[in-house]
Amino acid sequence: MSTATLPHVVAGKALNDPGTTARTNVNPATGEALSAAPLDAVRAAERAVQAASEAFPAWSATPVGDRVQHLFRYKMILEKHADELADIIVEEHGKTRGEAMGSVRRGIDCIEHACGAPILMMGRTLPQIAVSSSFCRTEDEGGVGIDSAVDRVPVGVCVGITPFNFPVMVPMWMWPMSVACGNTFVLKPSEKDPASSVRSIELAQEAGFPPGVLNLVHGGPDVVNHLLTHDDVRAVSFVGSTRAGSYIYKTAAANGKRVQCMCGAKNYSIVMPDANRGAAVDGILGSAFGNTGQRCLAGSVVIMVGDSPDWFLPALVEAAKKIKVAPGREQGCGMGPMQDAESLERVRSYVQIGVDEGAELVLDGREADLPAKGCFIGPTIFDNVTPDMRIAKEEVFGPLLSIMRAKTLDEAVAMANTSEYGNMAVIFTDSGHAVRRFETTIEAGMLGINVGVPAPMAAFPFAGWKKSFFGDLHTNGEDGFRFFTKSRVTVRRWL
Repeated sequence: MSTATLPHVVAGKALNDPGTTARTNVNPATGEALSAAPLDAVRAAERAVQAASEAFPAWSATPVGDRVQHLFRYKMILEKHADELADIIVEEHGKTRGEAMGSVRRGIDCIEHACGAPILMMGRTLPQIAVSSSFCRTEDEGGVGIDSAVDRVPVGVCVGITPFNFPVMVPMWMWPMSVACGNTFVLKPSEKDPASSVRSIELAQEAGFPPGVLNLVHGGPDVVNHLLTHDDVRAVSFVGSTRAGSYIYKTAAANGKRVQCMCGAKNYSIVMPDANRGAAVDGILGSAFGNTGQRCLAGSVVIMVGDSPDWFLPALVEAAKKIKVAPGREQGCGMGPMQDAESLERVRSYVQIGVDEGAELVLDGREADLPAKGCFIGPTIFDNVTPDMRIAKEEVFGPLLSIMRAKTLDEAVAMANTSEYGNMAVIFTDSGHAVRRFETTIEAGMLGINVGVPAPMAAFPFAGWKKSFFGDLHTNGEDGFRFFTKSRVTVRRWL
């Protein structure tokens, strides 16, 4: 079946360069072919970097207040086109309509945060930091005062490499702050569902960004390697798997780039006996099965403490059985398909791994009431999982929940801390003492207290730890502005 090949966006215009190979993407709910994404159009990547390099001098010299006016306009454009973007996400990714719209709204939050660049880019000064007598003509004249200041200035051409699971929101973690700070940008979206990314960048051109400030290029490993090693690229921001993030971090850093890599996760939630029962069940349900488990903040392991399994497990299983698995557009849909056939097969293989390892399969998503077509699997729950099992240690990235048991909070925290990841951890309890103990001992960068998915708003950093992050400065918050700027210190003396 012939499908249209998506264009790149370079210097404000569509660039048709299909390269020699392409990936055909399909609607994961129906199997219908949607579009083709070029995989090896290295020439297009070169043109995108060149356009960004040529645009940088003028854009970086543009007053920051003028730069953010484009973002203010872009926010209004996004408000008008939010439904359109959400529809594209549902079609090519498989999210439910509510999940798709929610992700667009969180992207708009990032635009609003980036509009604060005139404040967040401010430097610091310290007058009269020292006195120099080197140029005094007489002893009575006294020393000459020295003032010092540090300014935040743009770094240059920046690159964003983004994942399939949030094709509109995650790019907006990166490029709005980058261009607000005076940089120019090249976005390399996931090859699995890039149409919504293309449309969002096309809409940005309507906001009046000068040609070359914001560019998009499709591609696979060849294109990524070209961007990571290009002399004109100064910074790389990445979201994706730990395996890919480790490679990108090492390669880009070895080529002199500053790098931030938000990577994989295995997130633990702890349910205490005194937890609010409804809040705990609803929170875990949404965390484990929202977005079909395809997010780095999915709660994929629950540790039940004390006698909490007596009330928690039956209620959770019953609630999971009621989730309607269907195409995202369908009324009442609670969980959509996996993004593609490879993702579905990976989750199904982990279900079998859990069975083979001896965990108790209390809800088998393979046997759920599923649509006849598409990449569907239902909510899956294993009980009596032990820390040494693969389903407890490895990122499944799908609707598979592992349940473990502990006698005490300290035992539960110790079990969670064995993970090589440290993206997120959650506790459900009404005890302030338990919360404080949890906060001071758990090894994760984002914590939820009676919140199933503690996703930070854009004013705060997305702060994974351990193998969930490579780099020094996280995305969003003040960290994002520091990542996309460099310090310039000036020492002044007036004679």
